[in-house]
Amino acid sequence: MESKPTLIEQDRYMKAINKVQKIKEFYRHLAVYVIVMPFIILLNLKLVPQFHWFWFTMIGWGIGLGSHALQTFDGYKIFLGKNWEEKKIQEILKKEQRNGR
Repeated sequence: MESKPTLIEQDRYMKAINKVQKIKEFYRHLAVYVIVMPFIILLNLKLVPQFHWFWFTMIGWGIGLGSHALQTFDGYKIFLGKNWEEKKIQEILKKEQRNGR
């Protein structure tokens, strides 16, 4: 007889599904960037070879792609530390406890 998954296990499973979906979306975004940018560069060099406007597209889209990567792979932890969330939660709980809430 199989036991039913607990709510915690179900929550972890749903979070894992969401994480995988976000990773897939990021790689799709990256693939589109890698496929489309060469065409934009070639178009620019063919139509207006004296002005390289493709750099604006490449850099702007690259910033967006980098931001997407930071969100997808929890890049904010690079800047705030690995245990930042847990420390902040404990800090808030202690503060509320002192205030009698």
